[in-house]
Amino acid sequence: MLESVGSLTGSPWIYGLIALSVLLDVFLPLLPSGVLVITAATAAAAGSAAGAGAGAGHVVPNDVPDVLVIILCATTASVAGDLVAYRLAWRGGERLDRAIARSRRLTTAQERLGQALARGGGPLMVLARFAPAGRSVVSLIAGAAHRRARDFVPWSVIAGLSWAAYSVALGYLGAHWLGATWLATGVSVVALFGAGGLAAFLVRRSPAA
Repeated sequence: MLESVGSLTGSPWIYGLIALSVLLDVFLPLLPSGVLVITAATAAAAGSAAGAGAGAGHVVPNDVPDVLVIILCATTASVAGDLVAYRLAWRGGERLDRAIARSRRLTTAQERLGQALARGGGPLMVLARFAPAGRSVVSLIAGAAHRRARDFVPWSVIAGLSWAAYSVALGYLGAHWLGATWLATGVSVVALFGAGGLAAFLVRRSPAA
């Protein structure tokens, strides 16, 4: 696995690439940010396994990604992207308000999010982080509705950290269980998408009041 993706994961630039992808996918949800995180975590697991196999005292090579740094980069970029979308929507004015008003789904989502934040129901934000485009909807609607930053930011941090930790765990544990192969990465990506589908279903099913 490390040989296959060495040009990607064997460089410190992998952290910057992860951060950039996660930052931008609030606007471009099709970016493979989750796949990048899983791939880097799989490479990290392969490196740690190689170090363990070489015997006690063996040091893992410097070109193996660090899982804690991956989580930190992904979380920081996730929160930063949320805040950019939130602030842009805050300043969007009447044009964005009209766009939301034209969509029944967005209007319902705006009302539901407002009620959730008012009740301290930020777990809805965490759940939406796993759903396809859920992060985008939450950030933009929170900004358009002028929700207070102190209600939005803490849950954005929790959501970003939860998503990053889950994605890294999938890649890392998948590599340990299935070996550092593309099969392990593929299974982990399917598990990530499965969690996204379940999150989307639960968000739609959550009560509006």
